[in-house]
Formats: sequence, structure tokens, C-alpha cells
Amino acid sequence: MQTLTEVAAGYGPLLWTALEALVVLGVGWTLAAMIARAAGQRITASRRIDPTLGHFAASVIRWGLLLVVAIAVLGVFGIEATSLVAVLGAATLAVGLALQGTLSDLAAGVMLVIFRPYRVGQYVDIGGTSGTVARIDLFATELTTSDNLQVILPNARAWGAVITNYSAHDTRRLDLTVGIDYGDDPEEAMAIIRRLAEDDDRVMEDPAPSVHVAALSESAVDLGVHLWCRAGDHWALKCDMLKRVKAAFDAAGVTIPYPHRVEVRKDG
Repeated sequence: MQTLTEVAAGYGPLLWTALEALVVLGVGWTLAAMIARAAGQRITASRRIDPTLGHFAASVIRWGLLLVVAIAVLGVFGIEATSLVAVLGAATLAVGLALQGTLSDLAAGVMLVIFRPYRVGQYVDIGGTSGTVARIDLFATELTTSDNLQVILPNARAWGAVITNYSAHDTRRLDLTVGIDYGDDPEEAMAIIRRLAEDDDRVMEDPAPSVHVAALSESAVDLGVHLWCRAGDHWALKCDMLKRVKAAFDAAGVTIPYPHRVEVRKDG
């Protein structure tokens, strides 16, 4: 019967090899992350290169270095690179079938970087999910929502979805609909809105603000308002204009209709 010393002596080389492999894996993993991060920061810092390419390049570098680390770890166990290539070649079909989704995300990530339907820092809506693009990785796009939630969207889903980029252009048109009572003068109400638009520096003069009668609805005359502004001012301008229109209408005696509920009582 083998003693504990003999067992330890028999497994000693294997344990030492496993320890060496763990060291190589740990050091390689850390270096890959550091090099990729440094390369990404260096590329992003350049004004001539889009930040989107910096994040994507960092991801490519990291995964490429991790592949080298994996080959080095296998080499510690005595598995030659040529043997590894042969094994990978034989397993390519099985791996491809098992990782169809992952490979689709990878291919979609490349397409996103080439065609750039959105970039880092832009506010977008991808298939019903809205947020600011935080980073574009090899396999996924990270969005930050307006309430500061993190959303991870697979690249294949992003590439195959309808993409609305709210930050693609420098300017946007703000559309408002304001209802007034049928007994009020539309010209007076439209003049009030035009004056408010002209007094706001965020509203562009060209194209000029447009105020018109948009529809005659059941309970109100609907006024359509079209204002052009910088994309970054869109939401704030919308909130401010609605507030100012309400205050100005109240001061001028212009009524904004709203549904009324009348309670009818039957005596007896």
C-alpha cells in the first residue's frame, strides 16, 4: 500500500504543472485586460479617431490576447499549438453550431462599427429600448437609460432592429399640439405662441417657427406648433414651452378645454 509521501511524490509534477498553468492564466488575464484598457484609452484620446472605434478595438485586443494566453496554458500541459489547431479544426463545426448566437453577435458587432448607425455618447432607440450609448463591445452594446439603468443589448438584436438615432443630427424639430376652446380666437392664440417662440433663444430663426390650425376635434381647435432647435435642447424646450403657453393663455383668457364630468341626480 502506497504511503502518503509516495502519493504526493507521484502527483507532485502534475500539481506543479497545474500551479504553473494557473499562474500563466492569472498573469496573462491581467495583462490582457491592462493592455486592452491602455490601448482603448490611447485610441479614444485621439481626436482623429471616433471613441466607438476605441472601445471596439480594445475589445478585439483583449480577446486576441486571451486566445494567446489560452494557447500558452495548454502549452504548459504539453499540448502543442499544432495539435491544438488540429483539434480546433475538427471541432469547428460543433462549436459553430453551439455558438450560433455568439457568432451572430460578433458579426453584427463588426457591421455596427463599419456602418456606425450609432456611436458612443449618442441617444438612441433600438427596437424599443432607449438610452445613451455607453460602449460597443464585440458581442453587445451597452446603453444607459435616462433613469441611469444599465441595459446590455446583444449586437445581433441591435443590428436586426429598427434604430432611431436622436443625436445623429445637430438640430431637431419640436412638435407640439395645443387645444383651445371653440369660443376663443385662433389668431390670438397663435400670436401668443409665436411671441413665446421668438422670445426663447433656443428656438431657431431658420427654419422659422410654424403655428397653424392642425385639426378641429370634438372639443377643441387643435393648434400645431413646429419649432426647430439644437438636438440637446429638445426635451427642455418642450417642457418650458408647454409651461409658458399655459401661463400665457391663462393671462390672456384663452381657454384650454378638458373633459368635464357632470353628475346627474334623479329625484325620487
